[in-house]
Amino acid sequence: MPKKKILVVDDDIDLVEAMRLTLENAGFEVIDAQDGDRGFELMKSEKPDLLILDIMMGTQDEGFHVAYRIKSEEDISDIPIIMLTAVGQETGFEFDKDKDEDFLPVNEFVEKPVDPEALVELVRKNLGQ
Repeated sequence: MPKKKILVVDDDIDLVEAMRLTLENAGFEVIDAQDGDRGFELMKSEKPDLLILDIMMGTQDEGFHVAYRIKSEEDISDIPIIMLTAVGQETGFEFDKDKDEDFLPVNEFVEKPVDPEALVELVRKNLGQ
């Protein structure tokens, strides 16, 4: 059975590498990008099974723009998105997936720093494993 492919889009390369180790150890293939435009290109070309997306990269809300772009593209709109955020720490703003679902086109919200085991569980859950 081919490995499920996970795309990680985050400008924090140390965090990307930590997630890569965690996910590869759990049996996933990991590809990455450090900005939203490159991440979007990889979504189109690689069609990963799942996307882990940071919010604050070049701008404070870059991740949201990427998520909206993905959801507007028919061929990749159903790929699950786990959104990583330090927004709660940095702004005190809390996301509630149930309340904000219409406004946010993502499957999960995870506050940084992310617990490796919790991340693997979320990935598996969103892949239906």
